[in-house]
Amino acid sequence: MKYYVDKTAAAPAYLQLYEQLRRDIVSAVYPYGSRLPSKRTLAADAGVSVIPVERAFALLCDEGYCEARERSGFFACYREKEVLLPPTRKKPLRAASHPAKADFPFSVLAKTMRRVLLDRSEALLVKSPNHGCAELREAIAAYLARSCGISVRPEQVIIGSGAEYLYGLIVQLLGADRVYAIEDPSYDKIRRVYLASGAAVDPLKMGADGIRAAELARTDATVLHVTPFNSFPSGTTADASKRQAYLRWAQARNGWLIEDNYDAELTVSKKHEDTLFARSGGSRVLYLNTFSRTIAPSIRIGYLLLPDALLKPFEQKLGFYSCTVPVYEQYVLAELLQSGDFERHLNRVRRAKRAGK
Repeated sequence: MKYYVDKTAAAPAYLQLYEQLRRDIVSAVYPYGSRLPSKRTLAADAGVSVIPVERAFALLCDEGYCEARERSGFFACYREKEVLLPPTRKKPLRAASHPAKADFPFSVLAKTMRRVLLDRSEALLVKSPNHGCAELREAIAAYLARSCGISVRPEQVIIGSGAEYLYGLIVQLLGADRVYAIEDPSYDKIRRVYLASGAAVDPLKMGADGIRAAELARTDATVLHVTPFNSFPSGTTADASKRQAYLRWAQARNGWLIEDNYDAELTVSKKHEDTLFARSGGSRVLYLNTFSRTIAPSIRIGYLLLPDALLKPFEQKLGFYSCTVPVYEQYVLAELLQSGDFERHLNRVRRAKRAGK
């Protein structure tokens, strides 16, 4: 039996099949353009119904590992090496190309704020450590491990007041003498922050699945800022082949990827998004996200994940900076993450989006 479902495992059957099929596609057991097993054949092989097989194929198609062809079945479309011409197929978007409203319940937020005031009392008057409170950094690391498959230590997590502040820190860390490539079109404040920090910016034209291969090849940049889940304003999602191309680009240039994952948590998928940070083992990727979309725009808290190679340079260059987020807000967010209220809220939003509400 090639494909196997462990009915005693915590992971549902469709995710087990998804992982096994993805492994075979990436390792070229099914090379680009080859036909995958039919749903009924795979179901019989794994000893399950057709339903989990259909869900596994839906995830693979959604992420760009395979595509469905009417009356023909499913075919592998993952490329280890990218071609210059972008694919012509159209992929369904997994998130809106405009800001989504998360509607975090105010009653839960207010209850958490009161609890922090009572429990922390005078500790709220103590200055935050420079990189953020230990409780929040630990809570974020644990949350990312649960929800995103990202494994980091708390010391790799840097807390700051929103994405724009973190963009500026990144330029100071990597250097303003580099060329920073960004998506074209992209969120305009990315370009403006980099220019204001003294860095050169090179906009790279987008295709149907991410930045065009020819644009990646012609730029002189050594830093690439991408929003692979849902680029704003185009709504483009980078598929599996394109994400691998980004990682190869950074490796070949001894450069860095900045993964801006601002919208990924509002996915309708029941499976966490594959991040560049997790794929690379955290070696050449700086990952950042905020809570402005998932809780409220007034929550100006973001976090930056540093690869191990940049921990010492960050400490030497920027370790003197004080944390820009008030300690009270840090404790509130840590409590929301530790209590499970934040993840329960995200699950409600995802269920509503899947139901089209």
